Amino acid sequence: MSQSATGTAVRGVVLDEVASGPSFTELHLAAPGPNEVEVTIAAAGVCGSDLHVALGEWNVPRPVVLGHEGAGVVTRVGENVTSLEEGDHVILTWMPQCGSCRQCNNSRPWQCEQVVEVIETKGVLYDGTTRWSRNGSAVHHFAGVSSFAEKVVVPESGAIRIRRDAPLDAVVLIGCGVATGVGAVRNTAAVPAGASVAVIGCGGVGLSCVQGARLAGAGRIVAVDVNPDKLEVAKRLGATDTVDAGAEGADVAELLRDVVPGGLDYVFDAIGRTSTTEASVAALAIGGTAVVVGLPPEGTTARFDPLALSESSRRIIGSHYGSIDPRRDIPALVDLYTEGELDLETLISARRPLSEAVEALEDLKAGRALRTVLVNAQP
Repeated sequence: MSQSATGTAVRGVVLDEVASGPSFTELHLAAPGPNEVEVTIAAAGVCGSDLHVALGEWNVPRPVVLGHEGAGVVTRVGENVTSLEEGDHVILTWMPQCGSCRQCNNSRPWQCEQVVEVIETKGVLYDGTTRWSRNGSAVHHFAGVSSFAEKVVVPESGAIRIRRDAPLDAVVLIGCGVATGVGAVRNTAAVPAGASVAVIGCGGVGLSCVQGARLAGAGRIVAVDVNPDKLEVAKRLGATDTVDAGAEGADVAELLRDVVPGGLDYVFDAIGRTSTTEASVAALAIGGTAVVVGLPPEGTTARFDPLALSESSRRIIGSHYGSIDPRRDIPALVDLYTEGELDLETLISARRPLSEAVEALEDLKAGRALRTVLVNAQP
């Protein structure tokens, strides 16, 4: 990397066209503007959302630098930055709240309207422009993060300062998957102690839901997956029961009701397919709540019997980013990890160099990995 007053030459993973797939390439990163910071990436997590984009299941502006789960060290600050300084250790969040929209003012920063309207939809930062370019042509940001790169520029509110004794190549997972899963249980659903809980899908988010249920003191925690190895991991993280849904024609709702007769108080769909959302609703007890956490491809629909909701007081709710306030919840989750209450290492199936991001995405697509952490050789 070479650095100047106007920017930095870096390498990152760019998706130009879905058909050709992402590639690790040379880029130019402009210096941070007002209320922005530059972060040298120490580690980036490879998440299903990155795969959705790479496969063309989600439409984002392209070309785009991938990656939305990252951690690193602040190396430059722009004008008017007051909460961060060079040398701070940070976890990046793809919800860099504006602090002034209706949702932020109503204490719902996980639904910031400006993030949706500007950061996510247009692939730029808050001033409407991108800090990325390649051979003089603009390249877009992904979710305001683009962590599959040696350095990034993000809004000040997108970099959350954390304690310096936490290893960045572990706590990086808190930036997305762990916060989403634990938060869905503790914040969105507010699962009480003693409740019965099922989690459908034991990827990184689902296993974090399992941990969230354990932290909440749930009485029964039933993990569901088609992969027996992932079910074993779920047991290590707190599941009291497991359901192998790998058999052809398996009825997940029926299998769950066999484990917990009468149905469950809470069912978390950590996959987001039509079938898993429908199974989540069908497996509920009277007064139960189905929580849709996984993100499906755009345009899909699910079916349910509305009479079952009104007659039995069942609910279906969505959980976006675990309903977290990044500034409050991310440092708190780091504390839980350092205190031994939150297991992150079990979620990490491999650590690979940043240059192997494309291969890591292939591993995720093939089901060979829970979470791969990409490590930057020059943090």
